[in-house]
Amino acid sequence: MKAAVLTEVNKPLQILDVDVDPPKAGEARVKMKATGICMSDWHIMTGDWPTRCPIVLGHEAAGIVTELGPGPSHLSVGDHVIFSFTSHCGHCRYCNSGRSVLCNGYKAPGFMMNDGTTRMSFKAEPVYQMGRIGTFREEVVCSTENLISIRKDVPWTVAAIIGCSVATGIGAVTRGAKVPSGASVLVVGCGGVGLNIVQGARLVGARTVVAVDLLDNKLEYAKAFGATHTINGKTEKVVEQVRAITGGGVDYAFDAIGTEATVLQIVDAVAAGGVATMVGIPSMTTRAAISPFSMVFQEKTLGASFYGSVQPDIDFPIFADLYMGKKINLDALISRTFKLEEINEGFEQLRTGGVARGVIVFD
Repeated sequence: MKAAVLTEVNKPLQILDVDVDPPKAGEARVKMKATGICMSDWHIMTGDWPTRCPIVLGHEAAGIVTELGPGPSHLSVGDHVIFSFTSHCGHCRYCNSGRSVLCNGYKAPGFMMNDGTTRMSFKAEPVYQMGRIGTFREEVVCSTENLISIRKDVPWTVAAIIGCSVATGIGAVTRGAKVPSGASVLVVGCGGVGLNIVQGARLVGARTVVAVDLLDNKLEYAKAFGATHTINGKTEKVVEQVRAITGGGVDYAFDAIGTEATVLQIVDAVAAGGVATMVGIPSMTTRAAISPFSMVFQEKTLGASFYGSVQPDIDFPIFADLYMGKKINLDALISRTFKLEEINEGFEQLRTGGVARGVIVFD
């Protein structure tokens, strides 16, 4: 089976023929159909987030169940599924309270299976998998907890991006910050996640949606997805412009990048009583000098939304229905598709801002 493997940090991915074990009880084999190219993968490739090599990255994906391990399952062979890159043990404090994306029911690190082993190998040595799935390969063996069955009429590329950028962006608005109709919203960063925050704000009826990016082509994308105003952060003073547009600041602001500068921007750009939400995941070493004084005296709230604060088994099918009902636009997010062998080119396009979302497609 072909897989794109990270053998060393800060090196291109290598296409290798890896061996895959059959699924055990509670696991399934999935034939990959599409998988998105995301900045989270890039953070691991560059060493921003420590991991263990060799590892197969990829976490935004969809495919067909071709084999089930022994024992009962909520899935059937032939099911169309979207991958979730978080576990769902069903018994920890977070799963029991409806916050399954924070599941901590397993002791094994996230680059191994729930039981602390691996299902891939290369030359008899273990190969690890990002988020217990690792979807940059032709077939995936993973826990059925990480697989959500959806309707079969959703295009594969669309199904794939629901599993990360759509869930993270729209979920941050609807489940994370719970933005009400009529609110004013700022979105900093107009990549795949940021554009879904923009259309999530439109979906809930936000009155003003201000989008910020350093690239004009990304700002054009944002307009197409519902931004009422755009600001180029390279040439304009973001906070001053936001205050001028909204008469003092926005009600809700989202950082889809994850740097010190962007976190400070969303805090400064919200009005008194406003809510700033961190969505983009930064390097582990990033720190931001927030002013507690202004936070207290203006009753501002700084929070975070991981994976859109969604419940994948509930929300993924809802996003699929919203797409099929033409309530959200996911086709326009997919700027270009690539073959697995072109994956490094796909990451170059991501890094330089050449795509809203690039997706690897499989035959």
